[in-house]
Amino acid sequence: IELKFHYTVHTSLDVVEEKVSAVGKVIVDQRELYLGLLYPTEDYKVYGYVTNSKVKFVIVVDSSNTSLRDNEIRSMFRKLHNSFTDVMCNPFYNPGDPIQSKVFDSMVSSMMVQTC
Repeated sequence: IELKFHYTVHTSLDVVEEKVSAVGKVIVDQRELYLGLLYPTEDYKVYGYVTNSKVKFVIVVDSSNTSLRDNEIRSMFRKLHNSFTDVMCNPFYNPGDPIQSKVFDSMVSSMMVQTC
């Protein structure tokens, strides 16, 4: 199942690149890009988000979860982006290192629990 997620996420990153290059030509001054549904499969829906610094976030949701609306997915991305920004702004974080933040981990875990 983990290999299936890797394939799904990598495939969706290709879609992210296509959307970013297409949108980037039209919208130059936008701080964040919610890309919406990227890659629906029979089992999962993959959503994408790109910041103005080209950091890409991907959320994979079970297709059977019909209770999640687009604005809720967008809100999840905003929370993820804000928490990620907090980690990056930490003076003790070295860019490029793996994120080792209990606050970040608990925020991501709480998002996962909410969607299950």
